[in-house]
Amino acid sequence: MSGANSQTVQLATIILLMTRFCLIGPTYPYRGGIAHYTTLLAQHLQEAHEVLLLSFSRQYPAWLFPGKSDKDPSERPLQTEAYYELDPLNPLTWRRTLRQIGIWQPDVVIIPWWHPYFAPVWTALGYGIRRLKPRSKLIFICHNVRPHEQGRFSKILLPRILKTVLSRANGFIVHSQADKAILLDVLPQATVAVSPLPTYAALGSEGSTKLPVDLPTDRPLMLFCGLVRPYKGVDILLEAMALLKRPVHLLIAGEFWQGGQASYQAQIEQLGLANCVTIINNYLPDELLAACIDRANVVVLPYRSATQSAVVQTAFGRGKPVITTNVGGLAEAVEDGRTGLIVPPENPPAMAAAIERYFAEGLEDIFGENVVEGNGRFGWEKLTTTLQQLAA
Repeated sequence: MSGANSQTVQLATIILLMTRFCLIGPTYPYRGGIAHYTTLLAQHLQEAHEVLLLSFSRQYPAWLFPGKSDKDPSERPLQTEAYYELDPLNPLTWRRTLRQIGIWQPDVVIIPWWHPYFAPVWTALGYGIRRLKPRSKLIFICHNVRPHEQGRFSKILLPRILKTVLSRANGFIVHSQADKAILLDVLPQATVAVSPLPTYAALGSEGSTKLPVDLPTDRPLMLFCGLVRPYKGVDILLEAMALLKRPVHLLIAGEFWQGGQASYQAQIEQLGLANCVTIINNYLPDELLAACIDRANVVVLPYRSATQSAVVQTAFGRGKPVITTNVGGLAEAVEDGRTGLIVPPENPPAMAAAIERYFAEGLEDIFGENVVEGNGRFGWEKLTTTLQQLAA
């Protein structure tokens, strides 16, 4: 084949593989793991495809969001071009968003699912998208098929909500086998692809930030970071710390929800850990999150329940090992005895034993090397390839 013909074939292949993706979801100036995820996904899809990113003019009403703000305070935030039209509580914006999608004529529309609050807007958009001419394929990326915390009322209604919202999709992506099983329990005939939660190494990757607290230098440092909520088991980690024989310091860095800091502070005092725990009760900008991870010897996630964790992928992206619990997809991301340690949930003695082993055996360096070596399996190209396959 001549060089000219070869180039023509290559160009035709590129054109054939290029897909028009309409991605809906939070992005900067909104904060948090899902906003970061949406932004990074858009950036990586843009490397080979056409992408229209539609975000929110308002994400949550104040009464539903217990944090101080849902805006990202980072100095160097992750961001990309987006259009801010959609308000989950305003049906008029749903119609305008659907009209914008219809005009753009995407091959694939991607919608995130993580909380039943979005059920009405996603149901309406899903119905409208399936009626578009030419028809676009609809893919849901399920960050959490079920919300982390559910009351009895929501447990009864959730299966019906999931069927109503998700039944119009052509396919789904989840980030753990555990979430796939939950989704197939509700929609047995669904086409579900499992793709590992990709790396968050890009967060705070430029420069360094001084921590706003003084930490001891005569003992190793453990880090818990992220929103502090009951399902994340910080109280279990504190109980485990009280069982430790060696001096270790714990930094709890993140905004406290559902009851605030007071109950944890009382537990710290009761367990005699006042000199062993430092708290930063605030949402961490990207730069500060990276600085906390870099300063720590290990990241500890004592979760009671989980699907997956952006904290794991942020820690791994910075070469830091993780000690966590065998819930959801955490054990699918953290390789026990290689990139971290896995313990049973809600088991302070087991957590304490893992911490003791980690420091007694000097596992930080070898685990850190293994983390860096294995990070290729969390590349964004795996997710974008999975999306391309579902689109086909």
